[in-house]
Amino acid sequence: MTWKIIFVVVANMNRKIPHLRLRATIALLILSMTGAFNVQTAYADPSLPIVADQGGFSIEVYPQQHRLIVRAQGQKLKTYTVAVGNPSTPTPVGEYKVVYKGKNWGPSFGPRWLGLNVPWGTYGIHGTNKPYSIGQHQSHGCIRMHNNDVIELFEMIPLETKVTIFGHMLGNQYQDPRNLAEGDVGGDVQLIQSRLKGGGYFQGICNGKFLLDTTAAVKQFQRDHHLVQNGVVSIKVYEKLGLLE
Repeated sequence: MTWKIIFVVVANMNRKIPHLRLRATIALLILSMTGAFNVQTAYADPSLPIVADQGGFSIEVYPQQHRLIVRAQGQKLKTYTVAVGNPSTPTPVGEYKVVYKGKNWGPSFGPRWLGLNVPWGTYGIHGTNKPYSIGQHQSHGCIRMHNNDVIELFEMIPLETKVTIFGHMLGNQYQDPRNLAEGDVGGDVQLIQSRLKGGGYFQGICNGKFLLDTTAAVKQFQRDHHLVQNGVVSIKVYEKLGLLE
């Protein structure tokens, strides 16, 4: 009875799902029927969770290794080499989900686009017309793939898939974090907002956008901690917030 059920489900999906996604779905079914997998939850370090784990597929991105891993019920299914953001425009660390799938956005984005729900900007996983950049820190924050790879990923991954990008919110752990001021965006801004909100200084949304309300909160924090009230998050502010030793 067990194998009959699997056959019926697969036969129905064979008319609706492209080949690669069908193959991945068959793997999911067999794993789930045999109990052969061990699900492990992955977190960025440190993490400000934006989305809970949903569905059988998940994506993990390791910027320092230029690696993207697709998992099915926790088991590694595919591994791709990717390009990620350069130090001045880093790939956003954190937990997101795929909220949009599109085709042919233009030569720079290759044939496919998988958009992420990063709150402070437009980021996604896409192809490229610069294949030589794959395996390097050369993007403006997005995750670039070879065009054949992103087409494969596009067919495999459904909307709402969880995407975890690993790393440190404050950038390279061996370098001082950047000074932050009004107009900056990023995970480091979101982390500062979260700390200020926890201390009662910030009342807005922790969206990673350093706007007027964040400046006001930083100045109030600086005043209470006897720092120069310029609204700039400097090393001394990081230290007072407990983010640096």
